Formats: sequence, structure tokens, C-alpha cells
Amino acid sequence: MSNSFLEIVALDDGSYALQKIDSDEAPLVVINFSEQVTELLQGNEIAVAKAMMGAGVQAASSVSRAVHDKEEQDFNDRTLH
Repeated sequence: MSNSFLEIVALDDGSYALQKIDSDEAPLVVINFSEQVTELLQGNEIAVAKAMMGAGVQAASSVSRAVHDKEEQDFNDRTLH
């Protein structure tokens, strides 16, 4: 993914979405809490959605970095004849 800025928005149906700012593209992630979880969270759904999406973005960044590092290592390990 490019270095786009992201935002978390509340959708009309009560779910939360992670999307690129100023984009008409479909959201990257949508979180929809069940009625049971909504009652349990007592109005703190946005805080939980932010934490979940933040953790997801960090995990994706770590995976992307690991893949890049592996590709770079593989490239550097090649023997040129």
C-alpha cells in the first residue's frame, strides 16, 4: 500500500471503516460489532475499533517490512558469475 493517509469513519449502519482520506474507493477494513458486544462496550465502540485497526495496520506494516527484508536478503545472497 502506498503512503496514503488513513482515517477511521463511523458508517451509517453503525459499523466503523478504515479508509484512505479523500478517496471514493471501498474501505480497506470494516468492523461491525454485534448487538451483544455493543452492549458490553457501553459506548466505547470507537475506542475498540481504533485499537483493532491500529493493531492491524502495525501488523501489516511488520509483515510488509519482513517481506521486503527477506527479498533484499535473497537478492544480496545471490552469487553472480
